[in-house]
Amino acid sequence: MKVKVIGSHLCPDTLYALSKLKEKNANVDFQDLSTSFPALKDYLYVRENNTLYDSVREAGGIGIPFFEIEDGTQTLDLNVVLIKL
Repeated sequence: MKVKVIGSHLCPDTLYALSKLKEKNANVDFQDLSTSFPALKDYLYVRENNTLYDSVREAGGIGIPFFEIEDGTQTLDLNVVLIKL
């Protein structure tokens, strides 16, 4: 199953998620917002327009890693992704 991950190689949560997804043999499309302006632009669009980020924005958080599964599911919860794999 293909999983799009938007995060940063500088973020321990992102690195942990990528490791877990690799263990499950997921087809990962990793967009590193720390090294790619197009990835950062995609992330900012999602963060500013997705209700999933309402509480993250209110708390002043960043909200990575972000996951989008090929079935259209969008989540900030790695466990949701792992269950679907």
